[in-house]
Amino acid sequence: MRRRGVTVLLGALLTTLLSIGVLAAPIPYVVLGPGPTVNTLGAENGKEVIQITGRETSTSAGQLRLTTVGVQPSVKLRSAIQGWFSDDEAVVPRELVYPPGESQEEVEERNAEDFKVSQTSAETAALRELGYPVQVVVKTVAADGPSNGVLKPGDVVTSVDGQPVTVAARLTELIRAKPAGTALEIGYTRNGAAATARITSREQDGRPRIGVEIDQQQPHPFTLTIDLEDIGGPSAGLMFALGIIDKLRPEDLTGGRIIAGTGTIDDEGRVGPIGGIAQKLVGAKDAGATAFLVPADNCAEAARNPQPDLPLIRVATLDDALTALEALRTGGDAPRC
Repeated sequence: MRRRGVTVLLGALLTTLLSIGVLAAPIPYVVLGPGPTVNTLGAENGKEVIQITGRETSTSAGQLRLTTVGVQPSVKLRSAIQGWFSDDEAVVPRELVYPPGESQEEVEERNAEDFKVSQTSAETAALRELGYPVQVVVKTVAADGPSNGVLKPGDVVTSVDGQPVTVAARLTELIRAKPAGTALEIGYTRNGAAATARITSREQDGRPRIGVEIDQQQPHPFTLTIDLEDIGGPSAGLMFALGIIDKLRPEDLTGGRIIAGTGTIDDEGRVGPIGGIAQKLVGAKDAGATAFLVPADNCAEAARNPQPDLPLIRVATLDDALTALEALRTGGDAPRC
């Protein structure tokens, strides 16, 4: 009997030790949770997030908060089990966040670059909304290209076949919309004078081109800087754009509320989907948000992961977001997910 008791005790001890070892073993998953939120109208680490000099800015009684996802990159079974049973976290295969063949450092570098691009696009979209149009300027003309002798460096391209060129990407899109060898009517201005020219596109590297290198400019009489560290990815674009507009317009876009949101943005103000919407909603609720701006393509997922008393506002463009904020300020109806 005594020997049997010792055997049972040793067996229990070995089982416990084995369980501890298994639970502490790393597994190929990551845990996603709510990350920090940042008020784009305020300061972070003692510095204004959006800094404008050379022009008077307005102040807001509310907040426009970007939201993030926290990633636990090294996960053990114990943490994964806790995440699986958590309403606020998600456990996903590691390769979804850190693709095979890329190190964690490489992924973080790419996220940092995406974050910078999102800032640039936010500035472009916001300034266009504020009345500062983009100029697509000819930088160089290829000596053997179809535009040689027609366009010159410094020309501002304004249209292709009557379609306005609003940003640099739009010019490329319009040229590629028709096969190489098509005669295109290019509108441009030179020294302030408007003109048009017929230029036949030519195939180069498998795509139709007109043989110019372009630069995108957006003249405005003030300086604008976004200063925020330790955040990566492109999903803050929408909230940066709204923050810029709020600071440069006299009206308070927030109406004194805490508005959170997420979404990529391109130069023309189109809002794109992001990852981790469920975790961002939790972060927004914890930050006291009273409404959340959701990219239209994320609406279905957001609706499956609602937070109490946090309305989900559907937006597909920057104009949608501005219209929704006006509705929230005035008691009107904003489109819901």
